[in-house]
Amino acid sequence: MPFCTNCGAVAGDGARFCSTCGRAITDAGGATPAVQPLDYTIQGDNLQIARVRLKPGQEVYAEAGKMIYKMPAIEWETRMTGQSLGEKLWGALKRKLMGESLFMTYFRANAEGEVGFAGSYPGRIQAFNLAASQSVLVQRDAFLFAQSSVRLDIALVRKLGAGLFGGEGFILEKLTGPGSVFIHAGGDFVEFQLSAGEIIQVDTGSIVAFDEGVDYDIQLVGGIKTAIFGGEGLFLATLTGPGRVVVQSMTLEKMRRELIPLRTGGDEHKGLGALQGFFDSDD
Repeated sequence: MPFCTNCGAVAGDGARFCSTCGRAITDAGGATPAVQPLDYTIQGDNLQIARVRLKPGQEVYAEAGKMIYKMPAIEWETRMTGQSLGEKLWGALKRKLMGESLFMTYFRANAEGEVGFAGSYPGRIQAFNLAASQSVLVQRDAFLFAQSSVRLDIALVRKLGAGLFGGEGFILEKLTGPGSVFIHAGGDFVEFQLSAGEIIQVDTGSIVAFDEGVDYDIQLVGGIKTAIFGGEGLFLATLTGPGRVVVQSMTLEKMRRELIPLRTGGDEHKGLGALQGFFDSDD
């Protein structure tokens, strides 16, 4: 399959120019595209920012509204991906389902320059350096920015139970290399490297990302008493290796619940503690 030797993006058969960076497509004989690695640092604690130093010709694209600053040498352009109108509309629809913006903003360096990106709420930034055709699945709305050679696509969970009762629903984001991609999620991160057949059970919704080879399913909590009074909900996400799994300590949904006054409604994750709001009420 032809690809752009400048940015590594896959090109359609017969394409003369790259739809991503505009460079002429050359016949590379099916070799793996060479993508120049990014020079970046991630600074901060729970309000992190990714500082990316682009070399001339390098390009990244980001979720709209995630740029914090840029230098004059960095040109930016907001556009839809895809060559035809149909591809652009289909891509916009998929991004909407994934919780992302309809348009992506592209940042290209004419000379050496720097651009910074950050998430929209307290959390951390995780970088993945993906090889050609290597994919990682991430939670909905986690994408921050990536090199233009990385393909962002929608992924549907393969099992009905995982879609109905998992914290992310049926929709996940699939990011495929080559290139570097950056995601953002809440709280702090814990990373596990599962061996073949090794299992970890995680609170639904607390999964940030996992390798494509990891099996993802949802299981009912052991007993009725544990499910009702344990404070962890009815279901746990079960992930089976081999592959990498990244878990977050604070989800955006949990943060929203904690910010809402207790008297406005119950919280199934608080167990019997939610009754305190009833007895403490002045009404």
